[in-house]
Amino acid sequence: MALRNIVKFGDEVLRKKCREVTSFDDKLWVLLDDMYETMTNAKGVGLAAPQVGILRRVVVIDIGEGRIELINPVITAMKGKKRELEGCLSAPGEWGYVTRPQKVKVTAQNRYGKEIKLEGEDLLAKAFCHEIDHLNGIIFTDLADEMVDPSEIE
Repeated sequence: MALRNIVKFGDEVLRKKCREVTSFDDKLWVLLDDMYETMTNAKGVGLAAPQVGILRRVVVIDIGEGRIELINPVITAMKGKKRELEGCLSAPGEWGYVTRPQKVKVTAQNRYGKEIKLEGEDLLAKAFCHEIDHLNGIIFTDLADEMVDPSEIE
């Protein structure tokens, strides 16, 4: 495993739509492992492939309940609304309030290409939405209704 550089806001790769993964091979596995190591090293809860410069539909998440890998994820259902403070590893020091679904259902594939279905609530739902947005070139600041000065966060 290796740490990868996290792409920062302003890099055009973060605005591009990612391509579907069709090969579930060693190269994908290395990417997943590197992304997870990079995310945990940066003390994040989620990381999408474009954040390490790869335009593929790949996401890793860990909200403290274990590693989740999503290949070609799609949100299939949403319920409720929750407005919370949100940040991003690609925008250190940037924080804003974003309204996201309180619960979501996601269909994706695992590293072996097998279909998986997951449900997330609260922080996990937010992480699913935030990271899947990255795969479509959407950044949380696009959705924030209010940006917050980091010195105001307790």
